[in-house]
Amino acid sequence: MACYDSNWEEGYGDNHNRMIQVKQVLLQAIKEELTPRQRQMLLLYYFERKKTPQIAAELGVHKSTVSRTIHRGIEKIERMMKYCALR
Repeated sequence: MACYDSNWEEGYGDNHNRMIQVKQVLLQAIKEELTPRQRQMLLLYYFERKKTPQIAAELGVHKSTVSRTIHRGIEKIERMMKYCALR
């Protein structure tokens, strides 16, 4: 697992700078750490605000598959964010 900016904690003079840095790390994690399927389902769920059954119908999978995939993607992002915070 890569931490994209090992100095992401430096320069936190204010909350605005911190939020910018966190968003950058988060976007990189979404682009580079998630599988294409995890990324697709997370984008449909959070950005397009589709419900699990809607995503399942659209992608032709069971709703439990959607739920599991979203959960695993979130766990992967959380692990990456914690890893970067410890550096």
